[in-house]
Amino acid sequence: MSESDDLVERPEPPRPVQVSFWLWVASAVVLVIAYLVVFLARQQVIDTLVKANTNTQITPDKIASGTTVLFAMLLVGSVSFAAFFVLFAWKARQGTRSARTVLTVMVAITLVFQFVMQAYTGISLVATLLGLVALALMYIPSVQPFFPKVSRR
Repeated sequence: MSESDDLVERPEPPRPVQVSFWLWVASAVVLVIAYLVVFLARQQVIDTLVKANTNTQITPDKIASGTTVLFAMLLVGSVSFAAFFVLFAWKARQGTRSARTVLTVMVAITLVFQFVMQAYTGISLVATLLGLVALALMYIPSVQPFFPKVSRR
């Protein structure tokens, strides 16, 4: 990459792409909040699981430990996805077509995870809805020229 490549002016992103970026940021923040709330409220789930447990081999401590680890992993996963949402939304705002594709895949993974694993709360559904709206804004016809197709050599 030469120095002149660094000086090339990037076109101003269309308004829908700018709005999309901020919706991705909002989605990321709401997603982390959703799983932080789940993590902080894990004791209710632990209490329910302990009451429902009929296996004497599984102690309340094991249930508490396993549930805490699971919810911590969900929280770390949400932070990771949130960071990727913002990173790829930033790249998409710069006109990177592949970033838009990555965001599409990430939203699909989020949807599948939430509904198949039933790992959703009302708050996480709001985060997903924000992501879907942000994604839709990146695919409207008026922004297509901002995401040029990369020619194959």
